[in-house]
Amino acid sequence: MPSQLRIEDLDAPFIGLFLDHLESTRKNSARTRNVRLGAIHSFFRYVALEEPAHALHCQRILAVPNKRHEKRPIDFLNREEIDALLAVPNPSTWIGRRDRTLLLVAVQTGLRVSELIGLNCQDVVLGTGAHVRCLGKGRKQRCTPLRPETVKMLDAWLRERHGVPGDPVFPSMRDGRLSRDAIERRITKYTHLAAQTCSSLRRKRVSPHVCRHAAAMDLLQHGVDRSVIALWLGHESPETTQMYLHADMRLKEKALSRTEPLGIKPARYRPDDRLLAFLESL
Repeated sequence: MPSQLRIEDLDAPFIGLFLDHLESTRKNSARTRNVRLGAIHSFFRYVALEEPAHALHCQRILAVPNKRHEKRPIDFLNREEIDALLAVPNPSTWIGRRDRTLLLVAVQTGLRVSELIGLNCQDVVLGTGAHVRCLGKGRKQRCTPLRPETVKMLDAWLRERHGVPGDPVFPSMRDGRLSRDAIERRITKYTHLAAQTCSSLRRKRVSPHVCRHAAAMDLLQHGVDRSVIALWLGHESPETTQMYLHADMRLKEKALSRTEPLGIKPARYRPDDRLLAFLESL
């Protein structure tokens, strides 16, 4: 029985067997394994503070390392793919107008899916200095500015929404809050439809987090500093945005263009007599 489980029963070998079970039986990835281990570590850090007698026991479990795994480049949407995705929701229906507004807010602000779900009508400030307020990880509040086209669409949606300050901006059909699964299903559906006109979407698995990556990459490609992007997205450290540098081929191509080709000896440019004569005649 779970109620009879003791701290001593959860030792390091037992945790190791559980982690092996995740990968071998449940076929979870190494990344998922590390997430589960992170939750276990958090619990035993709490136990070590509250129950000093178990400190050594907790230390052995906290010493269980994360498993190294292959880090693949992140998926993100470019402007063409974003436009194709936004064109799919039907603006003549209530659900279509809601979903199109949600998608535009997601790709422009980079809010997490939990932040989109928790967004209330009172959190949207339109007019001069338009922005949205959200409560992110660590219960930290942050404000994210809005572009004019996003302001226009949000304004039209909120007028139709007719919600009180504490109501969700993007409600379900029953006027409750959308679930994470519901938003993921809507985005998956629209991605399949948009792939009919934008072939590059067929190779991507688009999720709410990919929309978040799209916002970050758009900022990076327009020369925004990594520290500002970290503040924009609510990251704890600017180092978290390092993954966007690895994913951006444009930045790498720009760096490559500054190098000299192999096998060609660098030399100073020397204009011919015709060009010199032309310049002297000016």
